[in-house]
Amino acid sequence: MVGAGVMHLTTQREEFQAQVPDWFPVDEDLTVLGSGVVEIALGGAFVALPRHRRTIGALMAAFFVAIFPGNIAQYVEGTDAFGLDTDRARLVRLFFQPLLVVWALWAGGMLGRRRPVVAEREQREEVETGE
Repeated sequence: MVGAGVMHLTTQREEFQAQVPDWFPVDEDLTVLGSGVVEIALGGAFVALPRHRRTIGALMAAFFVAIFPGNIAQYVEGTDAFGLDTDRARLVRLFFQPLLVVWALWAGGMLGRRRPVVAEREQREEVETGE
């Protein structure tokens, strides 16, 4: 997240601008800068605030959902960016966004594993009840 956010602000800024749909009511550059800052903040918070990973994971998932219309617009409008210069490549890209949503939820502890705090509480209760 942090790396992608930094690229929004530096080397890949124009590529990200190409993904902002024409119908989006905010200036392309401002949109890219804002989303880059959000990605840096989410990535940094995820690492720096482990007690809040569940919330941050949910926010990352929401972020990936929020930017999905840009990916759809890139496909529908046939916009070339990031080497996605065919309809097929742009279509395939669409299938990766849901994977990012699932990854964010998993990394936040909402999918596929119990949260450590819950596991500790359950273990304590088992000891107290003798089970």
